[in-house]
Amino acid sequence: MEVPVGLDLSRVMRSSPYWPVISHPTLRRVLPGFAVSSLGDGMAVVAVSWLAIELAPAADRGFWVALAAAAYTLSGAVGALLLGRFLRHRRPSQLAGWDAALRAGALGAVPVLHAFGALGIEGYVALLAVSSALHSWGQAGVYTLIARVLPDRDHLAGNAVLSGVGAISTVLGPPLATLLIVFGGPAAVLAVDAATFVVLALTFLVGVPRDAVPEPKDDTASRTAGFAVIRRVPALSGLLALSFMFFFLFGPVYVALPLHVSDDLGASAGLLAVYYTAFGIGAVLGSVLTGFLGRWRMWPTTVGIVIGFGALMLPLGLGAPTAVSVVCFGAAGLLWPPYSSLSTTLFQRSAPGALLPQALAASSAVRVLSVPLGTALGGPLVAGFGAAGALRLSGAGIALVGLVAAAALALRTARTRHEPPTGPAEPACAEPPAGTGWEAGRP
Repeated sequence: MEVPVGLDLSRVMRSSPYWPVISHPTLRRVLPGFAVSSLGDGMAVVAVSWLAIELAPAADRGFWVALAAAAYTLSGAVGALLLGRFLRHRRPSQLAGWDAALRAGALGAVPVLHAFGALGIEGYVALLAVSSALHSWGQAGVYTLIARVLPDRDHLAGNAVLSGVGAISTVLGPPLATLLIVFGGPAAVLAVDAATFVVLALTFLVGVPRDAVPEPKDDTASRTAGFAVIRRVPALSGLLALSFMFFFLFGPVYVALPLHVSDDLGASAGLLAVYYTAFGIGAVLGSVLTGFLGRWRMWPTTVGIVIGFGALMLPLGLGAPTAVSVVCFGAAGLLWPPYSSLSTTLFQRSAPGALLPQALAASSAVRVLSVPLGTALGGPLVAGFGAAGALRLSGAGIALVGLVAAAALALRTARTRHEPPTGPAEPACAEPPAGTGWEAGRP
């Protein structure tokens, strides 16, 4: 008897690791709003810089464009450091909702002021900075919600769904923004982005009931700052150091790759778009595959991704044919979402439940800082070694960081195996539970 296609598709969906995520009653309310706001953010990537170009004096455009991009991201790190006293006791849905509401208000003011001719470049940069002041806490709220409503085994799939939505927005958002800029200007794009954050704010503040997200039984530890939590837990401090170096060493690519395309290859912006599109397509595929890594050992997989990512970056600076370097850059994009999801899952499993928002906010602050700092390093690297040389150093540095982390992981594993047991005896060949990391005493 032939099985109907619809029934067969339903069976495949229910057997997917993503089914517990998309079918969860709370996440069903959250994911549509998250998808809408992610698309708006994907559009804003183009509009933020383009509006800065229009508003800035011609002689200082480079300075103001860089400052606008920095303001849109770096103030989130400042908010993570300064606002913990006021936000650390708040529910995850409140953190995410307040972040979205602030973004909606600040970004929504941009097109209004622009329409009345009252928007200068200084005020524009200030509004961008205000809009992201709570973003580290908003991200912490979203991932804390994932950790609290899903069992441990589904954390990786939940994180992968969020990263997948973000990856799709990086592919769809810029072309949509380009069309809207042609007909309405960059301020119109930011108006749309603000509207998407209104949707997200309502999703979290109205659509998520207070009792839908379990709270930790003991919240007395929530008085501790996020960075203090990370210092106390070796898993978190080691993971944060690895993430910082990974993203920091990737930062120079944002400077070196455009110059490599224009100066070394003598190509147009169209080839640069091909590189970024390949990376975005790889990221979408990587997000889909991430949920199926749940049975892999997370620490070795995370470290292996860093090594592989660095190796895939090397052809860009080694004179490989353009087609080969584009494919390698796309393959590097394939590894980006798994790293993000795996590292977030390790954080979710290593931090005490009551301290998770603070730990995730601190982690987000460090990650937000790492890429701009690396991008700033890109200028001196290109000046000293050329664009291709900067790309070689970036790829080699990332791979080296991964190899150092792998060596540390191997030493920790060997030391753990030779330590005498402190509790009930275990079978000599016992494997740690799938997905456990340093928190279980083994990598």
